[in-house]
Amino acid sequence: MKAPLHGAAVPSWAQDDSHMTEPNKLTHHGVPDHQPAAGGIAARARAAATPQYLTGLNPEQREAVETLDGPVLVLAGAGTGKTRVLTSRIAHILSQGRARPGEILSVTFTNKAAREMKLRLGHMLGQAVEGMPWLGTFHSIGGRILRSHAELVQLKSNFTVLDVDDQIRLLKQLLAADNIDDKRWPARMLAGLIDGWKNRGLMPSQVPPGEAAVFGNGRGGKLYTLYQERLKILNAADFGDLLLENIRLFREHPDVLRQYQHRFKFILVDEYQDTNVAQYLWLRLLSQAPAKPGVPLSAIIPGYGEGASLPAPVVEGGKEMPPSSPPKNICCVGDDDQSIYGWRGAEVDNILRFDHDFPGAKVVRLERNYRSTGHILAAASHLIAHNESRLGKTLRTEDVDGEKVTVTGSWDSEEEARAIGEEIEELQRAGNNLNDVAILVRASFQMREFEDRFVTLGLPYRVIGGPRFYERAEIRDALAYLRVINSPADDLAFERIVNVPKRGLGDATVQMLHDHARKRRIPLFEAARAVVETDELKPKARGSLRDLIISFDRWRARREVATHTELAEVVLDESGYTEMWQKDRSADAAGRLDNLKELVRSMEEFENLQGFLEHISLVMDRDGGASDEAVSLMTLHSAKGLEFDNVFLPGWEEGLFPSQRTLDEQGRAGLEEERRLAHVGLTRARRRAKLYFATNRRIHGTWSTTIPSRFLDELPAHNVEITESKGGSGWGGAGGYGASRFDNMESFGSSYSTPGWQRAQAQRARGQGGRQDNRDNRQGQARGGFEESQSPFSGSRSDTSGSRSDTSGSRGDTSGSGGGFSRNKRGPMVIEGELIAKSTGTVSEFSLDERVFHQKFGYGQVVKIDGNKLTIAFEKAGEKKVVDSFVQRA
Repeated sequence: MKAPLHGAAVPSWAQDDSHMTEPNKLTHHGVPDHQPAAGGIAARARAAATPQYLTGLNPEQREAVETLDGPVLVLAGAGTGKTRVLTSRIAHILSQGRARPGEILSVTFTNKAAREMKLRLGHMLGQAVEGMPWLGTFHSIGGRILRSHAELVQLKSNFTVLDVDDQIRLLKQLLAADNIDDKRWPARMLAGLIDGWKNRGLMPSQVPPGEAAVFGNGRGGKLYTLYQERLKILNAADFGDLLLENIRLFREHPDVLRQYQHRFKFILVDEYQDTNVAQYLWLRLLSQAPAKPGVPLSAIIPGYGEGASLPAPVVEGGKEMPPSSPPKNICCVGDDDQSIYGWRGAEVDNILRFDHDFPGAKVVRLERNYRSTGHILAAASHLIAHNESRLGKTLRTEDVDGEKVTVTGSWDSEEEARAIGEEIEELQRAGNNLNDVAILVRASFQMREFEDRFVTLGLPYRVIGGPRFYERAEIRDALAYLRVINSPADDLAFERIVNVPKRGLGDATVQMLHDHARKRRIPLFEAARAVVETDELKPKARGSLRDLIISFDRWRARREVATHTELAEVVLDESGYTEMWQKDRSADAAGRLDNLKELVRSMEEFENLQGFLEHISLVMDRDGGASDEAVSLMTLHSAKGLEFDNVFLPGWEEGLFPSQRTLDEQGRAGLEEERRLAHVGLTRARRRAKLYFATNRRIHGTWSTTIPSRFLDELPAHNVEITESKGGSGWGGAGGYGASRFDNMESFGSSYSTPGWQRAQAQRARGQGGRQDNRDNRQGQARGGFEESQSPFSGSRSDTSGSRSDTSGSRGDTSGSGGGFSRNKRGPMVIEGELIAKSTGTVSEFSLDERVFHQKFGYGQVVKIDGNKLTIAFEKAGEKKVVDSFVQRA
């Protein structure tokens, strides 16, 4: 039995015989020490007796598993097997009888990680894992503790956890009650501030006055107090309260804290580098040995007091003083080089100061990487070494060096997308599975060009960690406006944006429009045009709907004289949609605005609005199962924890990566986090890592000449190879700026007659296993293909020419032959013409002086008829103008 570290609690089962002399102390000084001979009987017997969970662990991993006493920090680099270490450590604790399953607190960051750990433990231990109630996320465990002691924090055990929407609604009520303009001081902004304060463990009384003053002319702190009071009245808590109220519970009721300190004999924490201040405080409180009654928390956590956002160590005589009670058996696993979530409150300092927080802590470095080849690891290690705030470790591998990291420059972002598409096709021809290929971007707006390119090539892809570009809510909203302009009969698009932004047109209004449209067999837009001329709606709603119809009429007229990109900008501006996101103070609002700018930019590649919408229908028409082969497309933040054989990293340019916004807001700390993000990107690659940068890129709607990222010069030259772009125009052309992509223009034939398109059609046909949509049977196309003659967007204007859909610049053939778009002879306008004629030319079936009944206004008599519009003298409501579909004969 190993002797416990100094200050560590001796388990109860070992206290009775702790006075016994250990066997290895009995040998006489004249007798040489004995170790079992390698390959001998004793060595083989010992190996046979080794638990299965220890088999295959390297020396560092085994040390991390078997060091059970005292605080332990496991610095686990990318691909070094940290999850296996955590699960093996739990198995070792249980198999050695050091604790029962209910005495182990194991904390993860995501439910997915908790499920994976339980699954692995189940394979190791069988049913024992079912008795581990304290294995879960910070907030799930915090919520469980809170429900057990809810009355102590003025809640009931059945309290509700509010989601973000409910939280915003409650804050809006508080703003209205305090006469604060929600447009100037949005509730979402206040929600973000409160969430930030809770992440730092700050109760309303602890918020610094300067921070409280940034909202509502100094009323931020007061609103935070009112919000917390209101939550108690509603018997509710928000997500941040699940830990904040835990901390308050432990602070105000030390007996409860001692109860949990006694309960948890071992604490294990995954991804410790991502903890925020509240999580840190919660762990520090639970990880200390139980203090005597009456000992203040400032003695348990030095420097912890009112208003302290991050506990500071107590220093006397130039030396940091240890806490009054020794720490328990806590093991934190993390990697300071992978701390990339500072923007959501993570404090990398938590892991950097672990040995200060837990004096005598043992640090175990896991540096043997089982994922990447030698050149990739060398490049990643050399890059991250430029960070000053790190504990330091160097990843190594016993694998071959493999291929060098490649760096490729391109003329612009379109050429970059073409070059990566060509490389992926080469990998596919060489037998590589597309599931082993990933493209990791710094900003989500970069994805759009890759998605368009992959559609042209017929390469299947999936977006991980979020929707595809054209599936994002803000993009769908913007497209809905353009679809209604292009085709007024598009009911789905009109219904989507009729109240976006908010116009006071609720569900009742939309239902009324649906009822009228269904009875008269006309589109919603025409139903709205008819209803605004009557008294069916309340004045405010009628005015809002009339203004919207007038706006659409104005935009359609503008379409004839302005370019489609100018039209899109005008629509987004005049509709108030851009302003809506500008006023939104949520973390993702800026990204949504960037995506809208990228949408407008993407329209430049097409000759008109009709061609662009046809292209969108093609991009959205992708029918593939999750199990199909596909390239993975995601942001660098979403890639953490994943790995692929082939990783493409585009956009390594100053301003984009590292992000200028991050540098402006956080300075050197932001630069180091961006470098950690680059390190994460490189270490996702198992066999190949390929970096790209463009000389010209459009960011925030403006073309600019960019310079390569500083991170490229921080890579080791020995492990990097410079390659030439395969995107069609090369690099390093005349003038020192590289050849323009227009110097190597592809033919102007339609992209839908290219081999890539034909291959995509064939692949989709094979993937459907012969199943075909009846609409396409005549043409022999499989479902999932794009049949231009069946497009819901095609043929709506007789003067529409073909579209440019290929990002390389190829244009559609307007002649209708040679692979160009075929036009629908029965376009939507014909349908609209029929429908509009019905709505305007139909004579009402009612007659003058006829007695009728209206659901809202009651009984009345028809006094005037104008087409299908009736003027009725109601007995109680007076004279009103209504549409005849809303009345019936009395």
